Amino acid sequence: MHLRPLRARTLPIETCALARALIGSILVSESAAGRSAGRIVETEAYPPDDPACHARVGKTERNATLFGPPLRAYVYLAYGSAFCFNLASEPSGVGAGVLVRALEPLDGVALMRARRGGARERDLCRGPGRLCRALAIDRRDDGVALFSAGRLWLAQPDRPVGALAASARIGIARAAKRRLRFFDASSAYVSGSATLNHHPRCVILRPSRSSTG
Repeated sequence: MHLRPLRARTLPIETCALARALIGSILVSESAAGRSAGRIVETEAYPPDDPACHARVGKTERNATLFGPPLRAYVYLAYGSAFCFNLASEPSGVGAGVLVRALEPLDGVALMRARRGGARERDLCRGPGRLCRALAIDRRDDGVALFSAGRLWLAQPDRPVGALAASARIGIARAAKRRLRFFDASSAYVSGSATLNHHPRCVILRPSRSSTG
């Protein structure tokens, strides 16, 4: 599969705009075992001053990447058992980020399945902890620049994006009703319940695109 690196200048750094713009881009992991890659189909925005954002407590050793520079990988361990992959957003010094919640597997599916204990393809990367395990993402990737070939990088979309939808975020208690989760409404690989992923619990922000633009 031929993949071209995404250019950083094509992405906004404002948190919600970045969360929407990432849909359709491809996250690529390179390892000694081979390449694994998936199309981003679901994200969540955690903007400045969001009570659910890790940056709300101020800059710490754990969350320092959220404070810039923007568009770097922020990887943290959730509940002591699963890593989560994010991109820092906003200008340097402002703590905010975008969580990548789900991928559609594209390349290295057998490798992903081995890492995930034989899970079916639809479930390999359907959720932030699952996708990190499938792509072998961990704290070593925290702070990594994502726009040149390396262990972890972003590639340009390979096809038009489906209808873009928004809903409440998943698994949080603070600001839980804000519609800051964005996803490809045509994708079978998004996480969340069927109820959450359909009207009236979600809204369509943009119909299907006829081209990538």
